Amino acid sequence: MALSAERAAVEPRLYKIEDAAELCGVGRSMAYEEIRLGRLRTVRIGRRRLVPLQFIDEYVALLIRESEAAI
Repeated sequence: MALSAERAAVEPRLYKIEDAAELCGVGRSMAYEEIRLGRLRTVRIGRRRLVPLQFIDEYVALLIRESEAAI
């Protein structure tokens, strides 16, 4: 039973697009637009499109770089 509690505490590594959008603080439509533009990368598993945590971090870093360049 302790193993189940440990698994529940583990952060997921892959997120549905809606969940990734929420983590990034953008709406679902904006997330799909960023994916279409190649700014937010995804992986496919079967028919599902998922966003690895690493790609979310890369997207946030991209936003930070763009913000700093605009100043």
